[in-house]
Amino acid sequence: MVDLGTLLHHGRGLLLAYDHGFEHGLTDFNEQNIDPARILEVASRAGVYTGIILQKGLAEKYYLPRSQIKDQPTSPLPPLIVKLNGKTSFHQEEEPYSPPLGTVEEAVMLGAKAIGYTIYVGSEHEAQMMKEFSEIEKEAHRKDIVVVGWMYPRGEHVKGRETDKEVLAYAARVGLELGCDFIKIHYSGDPASFSWVVKAAGKTGVFVVGGPKTQETQLLQMAKEIIQAGAVGLAVGRNIWQNSDSTKISQKLAEVIFSENT
Repeated sequence: MVDLGTLLHHGRGLLLAYDHGFEHGLTDFNEQNIDPARILEVASRAGVYTGIILQKGLAEKYYLPRSQIKDQPTSPLPPLIVKLNGKTSFHQEEEPYSPPLGTVEEAVMLGAKAIGYTIYVGSEHEAQMMKEFSEIEKEAHRKDIVVVGWMYPRGEHVKGRETDKEVLAYAARVGLELGCDFIKIHYSGDPASFSWVVKAAGKTGVFVVGGPKTQETQLLQMAKEIIQAGAVGLAVGRNIWQNSDSTKISQKLAEVIFSENT
């Protein structure tokens, strides 16, 4: 039986994403945050994350050795989510396709509690990604591993409408009907429209993408709005490790996400 509480704390979650080097190139990094060990230290020191997202190479070289240290001087690492597909940023003008790069068995060996998988809904290649995902999803659930679908509208069929209410709701519904335990999706921009996206996801929990670095007040306001709309939480990367005080902004976000009054 898959334990959905693995990525949640009292029904809500805050995920730290660090698959940006693979997906975006090095444009997001500086001399400090290019080092994966520093990001694991952020996750450990903040003590508020319910999951951390890594590609398998980072998990193998940084997360697995660290997780095996006994009597760690800082907080333990959050549960590992291994991303099992991906693409580089060199193909921005093409119809997006994210090929499988790892297996559920590899993720389990790395200590993962969940796997992540991108499907570009609206791409000419969506059928291929859905087919590949279906095999991953079946194997993961046989092994009681949580499945998180990155449901990203992208491609010529949705160009210019990637954050429209109905397009996002369609993508969320696809995630539900494909069998995702959680989806990771972009915000529509306001809680009223996003509540429809959450409804479309049904019993599949909704994490919202943190997106590019933004002002702190805007980030915290978005976090408040998505919770009000019914999302379970936020999956955030650049707004944490590009911040001059990653621990402080992590804790501020946690106050919003996990507050009973949000």
